[in-house]
Amino acid sequence: MEVTLIGMGLGDPTTLTAQAVRALEGADGLIGARRLVEGLNLGREVPRYPATKGTEILEILRRSGLERPCVLYSGDTGFYSGARSLTALLEKEGIPFRVLPGLSSVQYLAARLGRPWQDWKLVSAHGTRCDPVAAVLEGREAFFLTGGELGPGELCQALRDAGLGHLRAVVGEELSYPAERITQGTAAEFAQGTFAPLSVLLVEGAERPRAAVSSGIPDEDFLRDEVPMTKREVRAAALSLLEVEEDDVLWDVGAGTGSVSVELALLARRGRVYAVERKGEALSLICANRTRFGAWNLVPVRGTAPAALEDLPAPDGVFVGGSGGELDAILAAALGKNPRVRLCVSAIALETLSAAAAAFAARGLEAQVTQIWAARSKGAGGLNLMMGQNPVWLISGRRREEEA
Repeated sequence: MEVTLIGMGLGDPTTLTAQAVRALEGADGLIGARRLVEGLNLGREVPRYPATKGTEILEILRRSGLERPCVLYSGDTGFYSGARSLTALLEKEGIPFRVLPGLSSVQYLAARLGRPWQDWKLVSAHGTRCDPVAAVLEGREAFFLTGGELGPGELCQALRDAGLGHLRAVVGEELSYPAERITQGTAAEFAQGTFAPLSVLLVEGAERPRAAVSSGIPDEDFLRDEVPMTKREVRAAALSLLEVEEDDVLWDVGAGTGSVSVELALLARRGRVYAVERKGEALSLICANRTRFGAWNLVPVRGTAPAALEDLPAPDGVFVGGSGGELDAILAAALGKNPRVRLCVSAIALETLSAAAAAFAARGLEAQVTQIWAARSKGAGGLNLMMGQNPVWLISGRRREEEA
């Protein structure tokens, strides 16, 4: 037996390679998705086995007695294809096989648009978790295979909700079929639209106006008005204590101007930052600073904690800049969703410091207290004087591994 894994292209028989045609002419059985094996006209009768899982296909190969079976995959065998799992199984079983590529939807769409695709970000939203905001934030055009619950409309809705509705987009439907349609517009125009089940989406990249920094963005770069803001030195220390990773989910509770939220979003470029704020004026500033820095993975959340935290996803890290007297309940909400969450609480009053230390201890958290007391130079005549900033305490920590 020698198994041939074939990329069937986009569905139109004319997109098959000559190699694939020759293999199919000699096949004594077909295995693959039902629409592929039952819809293929070989001009002769051969056994056909609808199956998509690698283990199911392997069992069919074992018991079928086939000598020249062809396993069919849509598109290209190397582009988000089930061929990968089957080749691993065949290698383990010692069954000879060969793989024949097919024309993929990304190649076809690029050709129809008359453009190269080698610099595109390639993403699958077909039956898997997909974050379109993170994809476009890499600054490259992003190509999405769609399917299941995530079609072009849902993906574009997520982009619009993140403030990226202005991005140019292309939707390709029923590519290579008689009903083929290629539409160009913006993410906002396509948001929640209805598209054919066989669709792909191409979206331009969203460049950040500013690269991420870990040492703190200058205070004067933020829009502030009269809303309280966490100062640069404190932000830099808090970011370090939270040990931010690029795919983290983070909460900024009592976000104020969003200065901490913006820096978190720039560092967690493949994650999400939820800026929770109850005051309308501050929330407007958060949105304005999100746009100013291109922090499109920042999600403003209007409400009062802890109630506003109920529907948020489990956090990897939480910064509490303002608790409104509900610190213990905020910690409980975060720990309830992730017992190993990294926590950092900012305090400018001794009473808040005491309350935070007590709340950490009550929940079995090993707290580290860091005092930030910075001074900045200010010109006075021909002299430079050091002007002290208000001291701030950062209470940080997480539950020990054995207690989580």
